Amino acid sequence: MENALVIGASGGIGSALAGRLEGQGVAVTRLSRSADGFDITDSASVDAGLDGLGPFDLVIVATGILAAPGAAPEKSLSAIDAAAMTRAFAVNAIGPALILRHAPRLLPRDRPARIAVLTARVGSIGDNRIGGWHSYRASKAAANMIVHGAAIELARTHKHATCVALHPGTVATPFTADYADHNPTVPPDEAARNLLSVIADLGPDDTGGFFDWAGERVEW
Repeated sequence: MENALVIGASGGIGSALAGRLEGQGVAVTRLSRSADGFDITDSASVDAGLDGLGPFDLVIVATGILAAPGAAPEKSLSAIDAAAMTRAFAVNAIGPALILRHAPRLLPRDRPARIAVLTARVGSIGDNRIGGWHSYRASKAAANMIVHGAAIELARTHKHATCVALHPGTVATPFTADYADHNPTVPPDEAARNLLSVIADLGPDDTGGFFDWAGERVEW
């Protein structure tokens, strides 16, 4: 692997992923809202930020929110708020879709390349046993569908490409600090190591899949 693009590189997981790749000698292009004004919810910002970039051996989309600013994941249906849900979908689903729109140009056609979008196990419809967190769950489920559809389309023109959704586990970052409860967490660098190990083992036969940090398939 010679070069990579990490979107959301100022966040806990994104920064760890970029740093670990650079430690492996990979040339990393970092993009984030805080450092570059790269707003994944705005199509003009995404288009301008990605213009002229690529092709990349690896693209990682490490963006997302648990809830809109000032809001919290819903504990019940009665807590659903239209504006907060709209923001969750804008960041967690529409943002990755706007990035994946550029995937055919960002990935080479003549050699293996991978694109991974970090979603979440709670976005699995089949794995939902307790309800709640409606906006986050639904927006991540939507992101999973977008990744799956993008993989189908990419396979028609990029025979060596792999496009997947990844669940990083519960990572100890400010993003999860108030919601980890009793769930075990891992430091960002460990999460990055796990994810990159999974990505390295994936190939075109895995494209369109949903995998966790240990490389196990997650049900849709």
